[in-house]
Amino acid sequence: MTVEAKSVPVPVIVASEEMQAVRRRALRRQRLNRGMIYVVAIALAIWIILPIYLIGSMALSSPAGVRTYPKAIFPFTDISFDTMSFFLQSEGILPGVINSIVVALITLVLSTLIAAPAGYAISRYIFPGRDFYRLAILGVRAFPVIVLAVPLAVLFIRLGLFDQVHSVALMHTALTLPTTVLVIGSVFASIPYELEEAAMVHGATPLQAFRRVIVPLVLPGIAASAIFTFVMSWNEVFAASILTLENRTLPAQVLNALNKSSPEFQFAGGFFMLIPSLIFIFFIRRYLFNMWGQVTK
Repeated sequence: MTVEAKSVPVPVIVASEEMQAVRRRALRRQRLNRGMIYVVAIALAIWIILPIYLIGSMALSSPAGVRTYPKAIFPFTDISFDTMSFFLQSEGILPGVINSIVVALITLVLSTLIAAPAGYAISRYIFPGRDFYRLAILGVRAFPVIVLAVPLAVLFIRLGLFDQVHSVALMHTALTLPTTVLVIGSVFASIPYELEEAAMVHGATPLQAFRRVIVPLVLPGIAASAIFTFVMSWNEVFAASILTLENRTLPAQVLNALNKSSPEFQFAGGFFMLIPSLIFIFFIRRYLFNMWGQVTK
């Protein structure tokens, strides 16, 4: 009795091997792309962090260490606060810090109070000219302040607002408001409208639904936007320079004294003005990632 041998389906085996080869090539391509992304991300991180590291190392060195050449690879081995102390004791620095804090706080409050309802309206309601309004917001943000330098100075002088802290805060509010509106609008857009409808179905008014349902959900995003506004106002230098002479903010004061200052003053000033931004990025980074995802959806 003879047993017939079963024939092997050769085409099926060949097709399976081809599919495995395609999968291996796709996996190699995916790993290569991921590796390239990591390389680019590391390069960008070094490009951003290296100047901050160098400025911080010089700011936390002694005045003699700032002038030492060649520089040590790890200059933080000999930390000294003499340079920062010299900077903080320089003329006009502490008043500039106080003015910057006051201006930034006023800007934060005004921008948030105006941007919250504006962002809610843009994200929730359809009205004539809504898209044009968004483009107008971006246009205002992109408009260079230097073009308005002389008209602004003349206008503030005529209104009696020149060289005053609250006048700089008003200008900073106008500069930061477009970004704040767009960011807060993206935060409101991420909240499903069905939550408000469900609250109103259960007897809540639109205002109650907004206050009790929506506001608790968007508070983290609004807080992140407010701190971002604070940092933008803290770092702004041009408007503060053209609108003040005596009551300058810290960036305007540092810019005014930059050409006639010593290297330790420059390094300490640059690092001191970076501190609020670094604190902001450290504590609010996850909210920024969430908002970036909401904007790109």
